Amino acid sequence: MGIPLSIDRFEGDGKSIAVLLTDDGATINFPRALLPADAKPGDVLSMTLARDEAATKKVAADTRKIQDDLKATDPGGDLKL
Repeated sequence: MGIPLSIDRFEGDGKSIAVLLTDDGATINFPRALLPADAKPGDVLSMTLARDEAATKKVAADTRKIQDDLKATDPGGDLKL
């Protein structure tokens, strides 16, 4: 079961931001382009979030490689201004 969110209104340039309301009244600004094409104010949406373990590991590995590459080109020593 997803998290229920109601569409309160659309804002921004070209009404490109959907203002979504949670059950407790908190607002979430969300790109309208990611909503179903026929979504309109008053509609209730169901959102499900899940952790993507494989993508998380890939980002960590990519970041580690960039850091290692930077360390390999670092001449070391103190920074002189």
